[in-house]
Amino acid sequence: MDSIADLEFFARLVTQGSLSALARDLGVTPPAVSARLSQLERRLGVKLLNRTTRRLAMTQEGELYLGTGSRLLEQVQELERMVSSSRDLPRGLLKVNATFGFGRRHIAPALSGFRVRYPEVEVQLDLTDRPMNLAEFAFDVGIRFGELPDMRVVGRKIAANRRFVCASPAYLQEHGAPKQPDDLRSHRCIVLRENDTAYGTWHFTKGKRHETVKVHGTMSSNDGEATLRWALDGHGVLVRSEWDARSYLDSGVLERVLADWSMPPADIYAIYPERLNLSAKVRVFIEFLEQYLKRD
Repeated sequence: MDSIADLEFFARLVTQGSLSALARDLGVTPPAVSARLSQLERRLGVKLLNRTTRRLAMTQEGELYLGTGSRLLEQVQELERMVSSSRDLPRGLLKVNATFGFGRRHIAPALSGFRVRYPEVEVQLDLTDRPMNLAEFAFDVGIRFGELPDMRVVGRKIAANRRFVCASPAYLQEHGAPKQPDDLRSHRCIVLRENDTAYGTWHFTKGKRHETVKVHGTMSSNDGEATLRWALDGHGVLVRSEWDARSYLDSGVLERVLADWSMPPADIYAIYPERLNLSAKVRVFIEFLEQYLKRD
């Protein structure tokens, strides 16, 4: 007997709650369902269900079989969907949400290239200072940084993204460079107010050491472009994502400090509301964006 078919049979039996209910659903007799279950249990060598006239109760082995099996079934369904839809041509409206800075620098040019390759896709890009609810505003894809805040959405990591502590050479020449995270308490720090994260609280890790520093400064903003501009002008020490700071570090207009300490990453994810039945336009765009960011 096919193992996947057995998994599907057992999952449906548990969902129906009784042999007779599943028999009616399948259009067979209850003894036929009972025989199928007995055959499955003999093959596995364990008892999956304790059966009475009124109810079914899963054994510990049954719970393990169903729990792991459900995930395997989902993966098989996803695989079959990907294979069966591989010939689909991306078309229709693709609605994408991203933050202003990353959206302007990376998502907008990526969508430009995507449109050239897939001309039957109509693109709508909405840039916001805060992530939008995908379902509420009917977005197909959202671009997010860091851990996913909502378990109801599915995310795919499309790029790694570290956070760096940096400052301008002029600032460091005047005030010196911090040697330890705690040194930041005496520095002018430029603070970016993001979502609901603790205001001005920076977390550092070095091996098994962890330090949390409450920084202070005279300049703060909810806009990353503004804080970056102030750091370039020499107003203080700033934490910025690698995607944003890399070109400035490479050119020398910003210098990285505390490089032997790491901060929580801000990895880049493409999120979407559903895992299954993903449309060709969404699936292909996410794959395209992942490859685009590797080249970017």
